[in-house]
Amino acid sequence: MVHRPTNPRREIDLGESIQLDNVFTRPRESDELPRYALAEGQILPETAYQIVHDEAMLDGNARLNLATFVSTWMDDTAKKLYAETVDKNMIDKDEYPMTAAIEERCWRILADLWNAPSVSDAIGTSTVGSSEACMLGGLALKRQWQDRRRKQGLSTEKPNLVLSSAVQVCWEKFCNYFEVQPRYVPVTPDHLVLDGHDLDKYIDENTIGVVAIMGQTFTGMYEPVEAIAAKLDEIQAATGLDVKIHVDGASGAMIAPFCQPDLRWDFRAERVVSINTSGHKFGLVYPGVGWVLWRDTASLPESLIFHVSYLGGDMPTFALNFSRPGAQVLLQYYLFLRLGRAGYREVQQGSLDVAQYLSGKIGELAPFELISKGDTIPVFAWRLKEDYTDKWDLYDLSDRLRMKGWLVPAYPMADDMADLTVQRIVVRSGLSHDLATVLIADIEGEVAYLDRLEAPLPREGKASPFHH
Repeated sequence: MVHRPTNPRREIDLGESIQLDNVFTRPRESDELPRYALAEGQILPETAYQIVHDEAMLDGNARLNLATFVSTWMDDTAKKLYAETVDKNMIDKDEYPMTAAIEERCWRILADLWNAPSVSDAIGTSTVGSSEACMLGGLALKRQWQDRRRKQGLSTEKPNLVLSSAVQVCWEKFCNYFEVQPRYVPVTPDHLVLDGHDLDKYIDENTIGVVAIMGQTFTGMYEPVEAIAAKLDEIQAATGLDVKIHVDGASGAMIAPFCQPDLRWDFRAERVVSINTSGHKFGLVYPGVGWVLWRDTASLPESLIFHVSYLGGDMPTFALNFSRPGAQVLLQYYLFLRLGRAGYREVQQGSLDVAQYLSGKIGELAPFELISKGDTIPVFAWRLKEDYTDKWDLYDLSDRLRMKGWLVPAYPMADDMADLTVQRIVVRSGLSHDLATVLIADIEGEVAYLDRLEAPLPREGKASPFHH
């Protein structure tokens, strides 16, 4: 997430080998293994384990990775359940009927949490992550639009989707892969999120829907779903165009119900037809699970559902992936059982408290100006004050913090504000208040170091990890 590429392209030497030190040497084992080809013979599992273990050890410490939204901590009982169920294939519902039943329980729990008009009439599925869930939500919007246009005898060419220019890159992928024109509403200093402003300039008869983000990637800010819906009501009154909303709740859909329960962002807004979230973000599960729900069965076109015969049974499926992990679905249910509403509220509020403690401390430091405070999802961003210094920038601070083990990304804002560089922290379960005080001390120390520089640091190419 910093400006240096993590995997620079290089010429691969196919003869490059892994050298085994004496500690790894076993009888009849080679002391050298090819790196980019299979060896002819076998080695002991202990040796293979040690090689992989030691190379993975050179990665950053996941707990100190404040760039990622993805869960990096679960309790020991969850880890035990994970180990016991890691071999389950979610798609094989005939062989693992209880895992399939638990999957349904999970998305019905979410339907209730997100105030579906009728939990029994809602429909949903697990996915590998929220990116796949977004793809399914977008496909349903496109297919519904196509069906309406065909019934009216109108063209189904050139569909478009309206979304913020600060949207997560998975939506750019959706538009690219499924041939939908993205209509990006620019973010500006006066409108840092899609809030309904000038929305009528982007919507026409080919608009399949509008995406509202509950927790923008760049700053953590919510997009006001009710305000967007109200603007769409105005547009319908003026033009007759009935445009629906998909809520990308990758993060906020698992924060708002517990910590901002009065905020009407979910199925209480009638224009919201589908919502996705990441189970592996603030759903608190290890990587590998997302969720997408539709407010009712009428909102999910039957043409997207496949009925396949698999291992002796008829199995309806509407996921992009086929074989995929089942263990994370079981972990999600474990957390739903273990935490309940009160437990989720306590965990999420704890993260929000740490985020606002950190943002408050960083906002007090002379070089910085806050962009957001961590009072929506526990994510906040800040900028370097104009004219503070020409000797260093936020990329330099990010590099200095990396030397202490902290991964705190710096990056340009979305395209329309790409001249503004920000730094961002994501607070997840596992980042304690104690660790936060250590982080603040390290930031203060590195700022003092950078301020003492006698000459500007050399500048390298800097690119946004979220570039459209």
